[in-house]
Amino acid sequence: MPKPSKAFSISRAERAELQRWRRVRNTPHSLAQRARLILLLADGVAPVDIMANLDVTRPTVFKWRKRFEQDGVDGLRDRPRPGQPRKLTEKTIKEVLRLTVDYIPREATHWSTRLMAKYADITQYQVREIWKAADLRPHRLKTFKISNDPQFAEKVIDVVSLYMNPPDNAMVLSVDEKTQIQALDHTQPMLPLRPGQIERRTHDYTRHGTASLYAAFDIASGEIIGRVTRRHRAKEFLAFLRQIDKAVPDELDVHLILDNSSTHKTNAVQKWLTERPRFHTHFTPTSASWLNAVEGWFAQLERRALQRSTFTSVAELRDAIRQFIKAHNIETAKPFRWTASANAIIAATNRARQHAAA
Repeated sequence: MPKPSKAFSISRAERAELQRWRRVRNTPHSLAQRARLILLLADGVAPVDIMANLDVTRPTVFKWRKRFEQDGVDGLRDRPRPGQPRKLTEKTIKEVLRLTVDYIPREATHWSTRLMAKYADITQYQVREIWKAADLRPHRLKTFKISNDPQFAEKVIDVVSLYMNPPDNAMVLSVDEKTQIQALDHTQPMLPLRPGQIERRTHDYTRHGTASLYAAFDIASGEIIGRVTRRHRAKEFLAFLRQIDKAVPDELDVHLILDNSSTHKTNAVQKWLTERPRFHTHFTPTSASWLNAVEGWFAQLERRALQRSTFTSVAELRDAIRQFIKAHNIETAKPFRWTASANAIIAATNRARQHAAA
């Protein structure tokens, strides 16, 4: 038989105060639960029933009973914890910011909260708060490349003007190719998503070949004209231009935004374009692929259709790409909106050049 608990009682004033804690909305959940625990004890409820009712352990029940017996209602509040972090001074904050920006730790290539806490003799929480306030993220890394194209400004103005003020009676197409798309098949079946477990797959895979995709992104509608090929040559690009020619109504001019790939500038391609005066080419600056709108759509293709798929053959890969293009054109295509002005882009690039040269 369980040992009966000793008698426990509270005063009328204490009961009123505990009941008030339970009623007030802004009472912390922990305090409201402790108040309920004491009230149940005072009503003669056995500790084992309180454990089941409040989903707490036996030591918890007797801890707060003892604290209440010793200190009354105030005993239910959290006591000050030992080792409270020192308050941050302006000097400490400046030192953390100086170390973060100007120095590299001996133990690593970049700062972590643990390393900075060690060097600055503060807590990791305080490091996080300082970095958050200063918008510093040492764990993040982005890549960049500054274009050295001597005609950078002219090309930016040309391309951005097409995005922001497209000509009348014309279709503006952002054109590029995604090459060497691999048909990958994982060596074991994928384990599906379920509650408490993320989707899992093997790290190793089998290659079944590659395909290339030529895509023309219509900035007015967001739709894609696509062509999947086995190889990536001027011959395939010329075939894609012929496909565009058939797809665009004869009464419209065609403005093509292209990068500086050699396949776009061969004699055969130039001859074909010369014979069709409605085609106009506009080249992005070197090392400025971000200026080509179709690159954003390629990122969607990779993320939504390729990254987590498995393909047992190149034919299966091609079918998946074509299906994604079809679904995009029907379901998700929308007009492209470019917001950064040419002057803003040129000014930002000039600042980056000055910073890199400093």
